[in-house]
Amino acid sequence: MSSITELNQFITRVNANPEHIQAEKDRIFQLELTEGDFFQIQLKEGKALIHEGTPNQADVSLKLSRKHLSKLLNNDLNATMAFMTGQLKVDGKVGLALKLQEIVKSYQSV
Repeated sequence: MSSITELNQFITRVNANPEHIQAEKDRIFQLELTEGDFFQIQLKEGKALIHEGTPNQADVSLKLSRKHLSKLLNNDLNATMAFMTGQLKVDGKVGLALKLQEIVKSYQSV
């Protein structure tokens, strides 16, 4: 499955049940894949959007492989361990990267 397909499926789950992001501030999570693709997950006014490329200023940028993005979206990636072993690089506030993992986790059973 392609990264954009997985991201779109995740965004669909979030927007179908947005209660887990209602209290979140408007944020841009940038995903920079080691294979050269860029995506942004935008939380805005209680909704989630996906953008290809880098149209917005990111609050945090996560650099990882397609494989690790897939694991992240399926809550199979321990972000802390991936960060410590260099499989995930964060540019910006590490706490926001962990917040994204928390949001992903809250949508696994939805």
